[in-house]
Amino acid sequence: RMNNLTKMTRIEIVVPARDAPAIRELIVSAGATGYTSVPGVSGIGHHGQHSGALLFNEYDTLTMLITVLPPDKASELIDAVRSLLDASRGVMFVADTYVSRPDYFQ
Repeated sequence: RMNNLTKMTRIEIVVPARDAPAIRELIVSAGATGYTSVPGVSGIGHHGQHSGALLFNEYDTLTMLITVLPPDKASELIDAVRSLLDASRGVMFVADTYVSRPDYFQ
């Protein structure tokens, strides 16, 4: 514990919008109590530049999903997301984080 905060694991996943429903299912099945979904993210990376908004085809935009889990539940989700990313595009970021309301994430 740090300053009365509880250590958790934050997982951020950026995938094409068409893969977001599968990621959401993995997050829920791993026991996460919630997630944040940010559609239409933009940036530049391994596959070049991605615009946040496409005029006619939202299917090709990127979505970022963020969840926080207790560390003992995180490895299952990390392994599942890694398997999905082996067959698709996307990136996953994993970091230690600290929360003030641990009961929200149990």
